[in-house]
Amino acid sequence: MIIFELVVIFTSAAKPYGVIKMTARIFKPSKTAMQSGRQGKNSHGCDWVLTHTRQSAAKPDQLMGWQSSNDTLRQVRIYFPDLNAAVAYAEAHEIIYVIQQPKLRHVKPKAYADNFAFNRNGAWTH
Repeated sequence: MIIFELVVIFTSAAKPYGVIKMTARIFKPSKTAMQSGRQGKNSHGCDWVLTHTRQSAAKPDQLMGWQSSNDTLRQVRIYFPDLNAAVAYAEAHEIIYVIQQPKLRHVKPKAYADNFAFNRNGAWTH
């Protein structure tokens, strides 16, 4: 929760200027390709993430060719335990947000014994 406190101080300090119109995306991250379980990605009990969208264009650095931008809010990721907390945070700090719902996974139950069933439709391959 230290990240949460730092962001509150940062956004409240940026409010008096009134120049920055922040937009954010609230989403539930998917599991990585290295995870085989069905639990998904969970960061210390926080399932939903708020990230700020890009406010300025990224331009390549002249010397090395790396991408650079004046947009430091892209580096901030805030984790929330549920969707309602993320929406409440965005509304309290006057952040325009878009909610991206996760896609549902349809798992077809399978068994290893079905490979050797007598009523198998496919050709025997081994």
